[in-house]
Amino acid sequence: MAPPTTPIKIGFVGLSSSGWASDVIAPALTQQALKGIYDIVAISNSSDATSASAAEKYGKIVGHPISAYSGNTAKIASDPNVDLVAVSVKTPMHKELLMPVIEAKKDFFIEWPAGRSLQETLEIAEAAKRNGVRSLIGLQGHGSAIVTKIKEIIASGKIGTILSTNVIGTIPQDFGGWGPVTTENNSYIIDAENGATMLSIIIGHFLNLFTQILGDFASVSATSTLIYDTTTIVDKATKQPTGKTLVVTEPDHISFSGVLKSKVFVNAVWRTGYKMTPGRRRFLWEIDGEEGTIRVESDLLMGAAIHVVDADLYVNGEKVEYRDPGAVGGAIDNVANSWKEFARGELGRHPTIDDAVKNHRLLAAIRKSFEEDGKSVHFK
Repeated sequence: MAPPTTPIKIGFVGLSSSGWASDVIAPALTQQALKGIYDIVAISNSSDATSASAAEKYGKIVGHPISAYSGNTAKIASDPNVDLVAVSVKTPMHKELLMPVIEAKKDFFIEWPAGRSLQETLEIAEAAKRNGVRSLIGLQGHGSAIVTKIKEIIASGKIGTILSTNVIGTIPQDFGGWGPVTTENNSYIIDAENGATMLSIIIGHFLNLFTQILGDFASVSATSTLIYDTTTIVDKATKQPTGKTLVVTEPDHISFSGVLKSKVFVNAVWRTGYKMTPGRRRFLWEIDGEEGTIRVESDLLMGAAIHVVDADLYVNGEKVEYRDPGAVGGAIDNVANSWKEFARGELGRHPTIDDAVKNHRLLAAIRKSFEEDGKSVHFK
């Protein structure tokens, strides 16, 4: 199936004046590379006022009026001018807002983790299959520039047969979540029932791109601990305490090891709660072959989130550039690439709801292991 000859018309749920959708997804969709491929034609938010404001703002950007909806997403999904509905909202609302879209038989985009749990993601996947709709998931590291380059390096034979891989990822206190200090806007991620934990979000994004490069796990075992059992809520702008604290039940340190189906040995440690002390590395990933090493590292604030930041890449100690000259880089380029691949139809290498289910199964296995004192989980 070739790319569309007319733009795919998007109805956008959750596109307002601030947040991930306005900061990253909308800029990606309206950049020159995707002009003529996609067109935002409708917006739906929680209130009439926010929808009208967003429709006016983005109408000026795309150069035509945008329809404004609010409330039940069945409204925007039933718009005959909408080909695809994008849902970019907080995790607890994923399934609730997406299901009416699927039942209306509209193709969809949904942010990772595409539901609060494996069960919710399975229900979304089953509904998508039943209604015959296509899906795009916000796993923007899936086919990112760094993933493509690492695959290319491995295929070239420069590091020989891969034997092992090691990862250490740190989420600093300065992020304002999953540690002793949490900003008010991130307070919902503290409750594990909301499905936006360090395991599901940061580790989940990483494992999706990890398995794209190195393949699937044959077995995994994990351990965890919770050091900060309460978190202080602070104002996002001033970083001053609001006087509120929350109880934390989700681990802030997770370690897992395992063996891939290719027999590669894996060792990974993820942690949060550390201050951004000079010299403390935020992210390090080594892929070791018989002949050499690939190293990915970053000291950026969210350096562990290599699906949205441009980490440094080295092969046998030499730095390798992987972005095209003039590229915007980071999250916007990675998101744009996913949407570009979706537009290619069956030929596209974009993450689907089936990829989301597969990723959730791996995360569920890691959780099962650390909840059962490190008992190994084996995959068929």
